[in-house]
Parts: sequence; C-alpha cells; structure tokens
Amino acid sequence: MPASISLSSLSWSPADGSPLLSDLDLTFGPERTGLVGRNGTGKSTLLRLIAGALRPTSGQVRITGSVAMMRQEAMVLPDETIADLMGARHALALLDRAELGRASAEELAHADWTLPTRIEAALARCDLPVPPQTPLATLSGGQRSRAALAALLLDGPDILLLDEPTNNLDRAGRRAVIELLRGWTGGAIVASHDRELLEEMDAIVELTTLGAARYGGNYSAFRARKALELDAAAHDLAHAEKARSEAAQRARQAAERKARKDGAGHRSRAKGGQPKILLDAAKARAEASGGAGVRLRETRREAAEEALSRARDKVEQLTPVHMEIAPTGLPAGRTVVSLQRVSGGHDPEAPVIRDLSLTLTGPERVVIAGPNGSGKTTLLRLITGALRPGSGEVQVAVPWAFLDQYVGLLGTEDTLLESFRKLNPDATPQLAHAALARFGFRAADALRRAGELSGGERLRAGLACVLGGTPPPQLLILDEPTNHLDLDGIEALEAALAGYDGAVLVVSHDRAFLSSLGPTRIVRLAG
Repeated sequence: MPASISLSSLSWSPADGSPLLSDLDLTFGPERTGLVGRNGTGKSTLLRLIAGALRPTSGQVRITGSVAMMRQEAMVLPDETIADLMGARHALALLDRAELGRASAEELAHADWTLPTRIEAALARCDLPVPPQTPLATLSGGQRSRAALAALLLDGPDILLLDEPTNNLDRAGRRAVIELLRGWTGGAIVASHDRELLEEMDAIVELTTLGAARYGGNYSAFRARKALELDAAAHDLAHAEKARSEAAQRARQAAERKARKDGAGHRSRAKGGQPKILLDAAKARAEASGGAGVRLRETRREAAEEALSRARDKVEQLTPVHMEIAPTGLPAGRTVVSLQRVSGGHDPEAPVIRDLSLTLTGPERVVIAGPNGSGKTTLLRLITGALRPGSGEVQVAVPWAFLDQYVGLLGTEDTLLESFRKLNPDATPQLAHAALARFGFRAADALRRAGELSGGERLRAGLACVLGGTPPPQLLILDEPTNHLDLDGIEALEAALAGYDGAVLVVSHDRAFLSSLGPTRIVRLAG
C-alpha cells in the first residue's frame, strides 16, 4: 500500500484555548506538497501533529508507512556531533571496536556494517562532505541544516516532513535541497516560504484563518489561482455591500410607509367617523402585519450583514500586507559607506574579512554574497560597529538602520508602540499608530509585545519601527530578511523596497527576493 497521511476533523488549541487549527480534513500521498500560509496560521504545528510531537485537541492523524521530520531549528548540545544528530554514535563506536578486535560476539551480531557508507551517502546527498565525528558547534547554521537533512534521509522514510528546510542555507545548500526533492520518489510535506523551492512542488496546501485549501500544481499555479480568488472575493464584497444597502433602504421605506399609515389612523380616530371597535380591529391587523414585516426585514438585514462580514474576511485574508515608506532625501552622489582595507572577525588571529575595500554611493543596492562561513554577517557587524576591525577604517556617513533576521532592536517586553517611539522619540502616539498601521499593525495590534510575535511579524514590526518614521534612514542594512517572513510578508517587503529611495546593503540567498530587489552590484566573499 502506498504511503499516505490522512487528517480527519483535526483540531488543535494552545494552552489558552484559542483554536489554531480547526476541523482539518486533508490527505497527503506520495507527492511533494508545499505547505504555505501567513505566519501564525499553524504550519509548524501541523507538521508536529503529523509527526506525533503534539497530540491533537480533537480529530485523528492516520499514517501509512514511515514518517520523519526535520525541525526548523535544532538546539546544539555541547560536544554533540553529526553522528549524535543521526543517532549513530554508539553504532559507529561498535564498528570501531570491531575493527580493533575488541567487540564481543554478541555485539558483532548487532553491528551494522553498511552504516558508514549510508552516512557518507546521506551527507554527500546534502552537499556536506564531512566526517560524522564533526562537532555540530563547528558548523555554520546552514551546514547544521544540511546535517539535519542528512540525518532525516539516513533511514529512508516514506514521507519527509520539512519545516523551512532552506532557512540559513547558501546557494549550494538550497540547490542541494531542491535536487534532493526533485529526485525524491516518496512523499514530502514542505512548509516553506522559499518560492524557488515551492516551484518544485506537485501541490500546494494553504493554511488560513478560514481553514485549509488544496491547490494542484506548483507555486506559480497557486498564485494564479489566488489572484482569481481575490477578484472573485472583491466581486462578492461589492455584491454584499450592495445587498446590505438595499436591505437598509427597504427598511427605511417600510418605516416611512408605516409612519404615514399610523398618522392617517390617528387622524381618523380624531375625527370619530368610524365605530371604535372597527378602528381597534384595523389597528390590531396593522400592528400584526407591521410586526411580521419588521421581523422579516430584521432577518434580511442580519443575513446581509453576515454575508458582508464573510466577504470582508475573505478579502482581508487574501489581500497582501502593504507597507509604505516616506522619501529619505538621499542625494545621488552622496557617499553612504566607505571601507578602506578592512580586516576583522571574531578571531583576531584568523580574521574572516581580510583587506576589504568597499564604497557605497547614493541609493545603491548592494548584495553581499558568498557561501556559508564566508563572513557575510561578520562584514555587516563591522559596518554597523558591532565588531571593531582589526585593521583598516569603516565609515558610515548617513543615518542607517540594521535589521538582522531576529530583529534584535525590538525589546521583548516592549509593545510595538513603545518600540516605535524609542526609535523615533519625536513621534506622537498618533503618528506612531499611523506608521504601524501602514505596515499592517492596526489599532490594538500596536499594543502587542514584541516577544509575542511570530518571526515574520517581528521582522515586519522592525521594518515599521525603522522605516515608518519621517524621514526614514538613508541606509537600510538587512541580514537574511526573508528567512522568517511568510510569502505575503516577502511580497510586501519587496513592494516596500521598490518604493524606498535610500541605499540598501543586504545579505540574502533568496534568489527571487534578490531578483525583485534589482541590485546595483554584487560583492562576493570567497571565505
């Protein structure tokens, strides 16, 4: 029987009882399925429910075949090696003892002589040709991600569960993941915002506040279908608004007619032209008829309001977040950043940046490229002053803002409003609210604490705080800005940067994002 995963009426709620996933009915077979959705819609939670790391609040998960999950982030323990990550330390130690003639007959009966070859093949498949005894602490974040993926492949599961597998990976690592999935003959569920990776999928499942929807085809097919859905939702919203307006107009007309009839009845009573018993009977009939009419109109009004609310929710859910940035006023000939023969790094004896000279002038858009471990983030830290150069000179000549992928400028306990005003002390509360709203944090959202935000929300909040002021900084420095953004957030960031007239210095391996950015030039670090 082919491997499969079936979800029946699956629901899950965190400790506070607020539903995150509700009544999901989905089936996954031996195909590559992309799992997408805005941050906070439950993508990682759904994968953990399938893997058995979480128990559903209600409903069932049925699995045929074997499933293995690669987590989005893994804690590195002291002295932990790649062999530990693969659960192979003791098995490899047994083989070492066997080669030295120190293993007992009972131990030899359990020896897996194919293990070293299989580990080597798994690491090679993930483009990580290092010994299994390599400590994880010596690997870059991207290399650890590749090691985790290799560990996943070691036992040959029927279905892979991958949570943001290309986060922190350089171009070579991303290509390795893409090639792996291209050649994968089993099933795979891939939660990702990497559009290049999502183009390799056979189907897309989108999680929203409205539930889950399945779309055949890759990411491009999904976006085309979503565009049609947005047009249809906008049409439904216009129809619902018209229906509510018509219901309100009919109610007003009915009220006016009733008022005229009541007035005529009062005047007839005043004249005394008819017997009182006949007038009372007519009044009772009018009141009964009027009451039924009021109830009918109220029912229609409530139905119209409910339809309008559903239509608005659909449009809001489908409409991408919009970010607006004021002009910076950066002159075209202004020197923004100057590095003169700079060397530096965390180890003064072995600086990863050596004798580098670099100048940014005017609203240039410069990409710092290179493999994991080549010193890209180190270079940004030297430019921002987080690291002092061992030699050479660094000058930043304009107001700037730096956003790392964890948005460290936001205080965990501060509200977004407080964070904004700390970075923009001249802003009034009204201006701060307006700026946050332009980046999708409206009304009470401005009072949320940064520590409560998802990764994508946190980066969007950081962008709001540094770019929402007037004027915004003339230099924006970004370190892997798309790593924790959802797809809508990435598209909103791209739209915001398209309207930004300042200089941009960015480290990113996201090919689609860099294509949208339109870099002036690329500075490659060899490592």
